Amino acid sequence: MSATGMSPYWKMFEPRVPNFVHIPTCYPYRQEGAKPGETAGQTAARLLEEAIVREGADTVAAFIAEPIHGGGGVLYPTDDYFPLVRQVCDKHDVLFIADEVITGFCRTGKWFALEHWNVLPDIVSFAKGVSSGYLPLGGIMVSKAIKQAMDDVKPEDKWMHAYTYSGHPTCCAVGIKNLEIMERERLWERAAAMGTRLHKGLQQALGDHKHVGDIRGGKGLLAAVELVEDRGTKAPFGADKKVGPRVLAEMTKRGVITRARLEHVFFAPPLVVSEEQVDRLVSVLRDSLKVVTGV
Repeated sequence: MSATGMSPYWKMFEPRVPNFVHIPTCYPYRQEGAKPGETAGQTAARLLEEAIVREGADTVAAFIAEPIHGGGGVLYPTDDYFPLVRQVCDKHDVLFIADEVITGFCRTGKWFALEHWNVLPDIVSFAKGVSSGYLPLGGIMVSKAIKQAMDDVKPEDKWMHAYTYSGHPTCCAVGIKNLEIMERERLWERAAAMGTRLHKGLQQALGDHKHVGDIRGGKGLLAAVELVEDRGTKAPFGADKKVGPRVLAEMTKRGVITRARLEHVFFAPPLVVSEEQVDRLVSVLRDSLKVVTGV
């Protein structure tokens, strides 16, 4: 609750743990703080380094980021972003924590999303996909250096913490069987192929729509369509128009239940989704958008 920059999640959890610093993410369509000639990835990485220097590197434990944002907008970074993040963190001796809860376990067409950029984080958090949601299971992976630091610390200085249901045998059995199925059916390949189909379908159906500002996808089964009132200026619809919720309502009428945040319509279909189902997702959004916007 404290680490996230999505303020709606803070409600009822105040006071939060202090001293989390939030910086603009890599958001190519609406990049904050850009300088002439920079890519969105260069801008976002520069803002990270500036924040580390401003705070004092010795006070910064780690940088936390999702390889592709989930609920924050399904935001795809430019390909230079995470290699630059790794360089910045190494330069200032700051750990890089990859939140792969959404993106891990075949979702992006790879076992883990950071493989797309050949970047190794220091810590990876995971959940959801490890068991396909059949039973709750989550965990972290750490680098050898971190494990060594944890093993070598004096017993009296170790941080004692535990969860009542850690290592639950039933949940772990489900996770192991789930991974066996993913490996046997090569579901990362399925996610990659169907993700490409979904992204291309959205581009073909909505690429020139006057109220579609950005179509994000292409790395597995994570995609989003950002709706705008004015395509030329990227001006969003006013909150009072409730365009996103209205589009969702129309999609639900047509048998497709998905998610939206403001005017961002998200797609994260099952890894076993069929070609016909992917095509239906596209056509239902197109039809629903026409009902709501008249276009």
